[in-house]
Amino acid sequence: MKLKNKVIIVTGSTTGIGEAIARKCVAEGARVLVNGRNRDRGEQVVADLGDAAALHIDDMADPQAPQRIVNAALNAFGKLDGIVNNAAFVVRSNLETTDADLFDRVMAVNARAPMLMMQAGVEHLKKTQGAVVNIGSVNAYTGEPRQLAYSMSKAALVTLSRNLANVLASDHVRVTHFNVGWVITPNEYKLKISEGLPEGWSDNPEPEHVPTGRMTQPEEVAAHTIFWLSDESRPISGSVIDLEQYPIIGRIPLKEGD
Repeated sequence: MKLKNKVIIVTGSTTGIGEAIARKCVAEGARVLVNGRNRDRGEQVVADLGDAAALHIDDMADPQAPQRIVNAALNAFGKLDGIVNNAAFVVRSNLETTDADLFDRVMAVNARAPMLMMQAGVEHLKKTQGAVVNIGSVNAYTGEPRQLAYSMSKAALVTLSRNLANVLASDHVRVTHFNVGWVITPNEYKLKISEGLPEGWSDNPEPEHVPTGRMTQPEEVAAHTIFWLSDESRPISGSVIDLEQYPIIGRIPLKEGD
């Protein structure tokens, strides 16, 4: 078991990638603080995981939430070995539709909250020589035309990861960053349906976007996360890793015909 006796906080872990990470952490021997906004879903996840999990419902847009989440983990399990900053506000917006209120909420959840989570947990992570994994997005590089605010927030998260990996290296607290590509989650499936794709769209994705013909699953992101939370990845810190089925930087799709 790669995470035996470790205590891990996974934000946004009542569904999707976060839920998969929480479940995989427990399978690898960890105790997990599950966090999200939907109590019913959270209670179901914790019920499945048993005594190895505890639930804390909170909204990451609240600047006091990170300290409450860290306190909940300490109260439940007595220490802290790792944080996975996964919670995110995924929203469509462009230059015309990104007003100040929307921008502030996106940045609060996607960039400020991870910083405050690390601020709240850092002294405890120093004691255990712990690890942080920040779940970002390939949109950090430039982003889609309709994801302006989201893309900006994920770029900020990359800088947070690199900055604190450098600052915390001498304290043996490691920070790893994932730029995650297209992953099929329940929320992503529903979003694409709402935007006009047919039922079952994810079974036959376009080869240009999913060259293997099979969409990346949350459990596959979770497997990468386990390694970087574990002592097997020590002493490496500061890596920014693209988790996509093709190179994001420098990709030039094959052009055929005239």
